[in-house]
Amino acid sequence: MIKNKEQIEIYFEAFQNKDFKTMQHCYAHNAHFYDPVFEHLNAFEVAKMWEMLLKNASDMSIEYSIIGEKEHRVWANWEATYTFSLTGRKVLNKVSSEFFLENGKIINQKDSFNFYKWAIQAFGSQGRLLGWTVFFKQKVQNTAQKNLKKFISGNK
Repeated sequence: MIKNKEQIEIYFEAFQNKDFKTMQHCYAHNAHFYDPVFEHLNAFEVAKMWEMLLKNASDMSIEYSIIGEKEHRVWANWEATYTFSLTGRKVLNKVSSEFFLENGKIINQKDSFNFYKWAIQAFGSQGRLLGWTVFFKQKVQNTAQKNLKKFISGNK
């Protein structure tokens, strides 16, 4: 059986290569995902989220480092550099991930990043003025969820 750290390395190498199918295979069928934009996704939704993001990310690059491992948990830091499609603005998003694995598969992933810093990069002055507000964050989350649902309905 593959070790947890090795599974996360496979996951990030696939991410770097925009290989969403390999990323999808890293998740258990009952997996859960959380980040500040895509909250509370199930395994099917997270698989489609990565597919949607990577298919639309023509200039995305990923750098990562695994910073720790203990029993069923692996921690990693990673940076994604890309053009935010809604505004055409360049973003460098610095993310911390915590993975929980079972039987060599990700069962829970929690990604965290500074939403306000991301919003400033992604939305410019609008992000600077409103990115710290609950209203703005919820608007971004709702738009992301709608885009994901639209992507899923068009790619069954």
